Amino acid sequence: MAEKSKKTAKVVPLKNRKCPTCGAPAVAEFKPFCCKRCSDVDLGRWLNEDYRIHTDEAPGDIPGDVPGDTPGGDGDG
Repeated sequence: MAEKSKKTAKVVPLKNRKCPTCGAPAVAEFKPFCCKRCSDVDLGRWLNEDYRIHTDEAPGDIPGDVPGDTPGGDGDG
């Protein structure tokens, strides 16, 4: 009998969320967005670096940010 009560557990539906771009109800196919357009708008914002974490540091203040140092380079300058 204990197993039967586990199988009949109440399922709680997820809260309906709104599209972060336009505020319309989200659609499962494009979740968390409502359509492909809103998804593409958000992607464009990421690619244009519109989303940022603001800091007081200047771009050159990052530790390890050495002029002439390229990712994957061999260090010969």
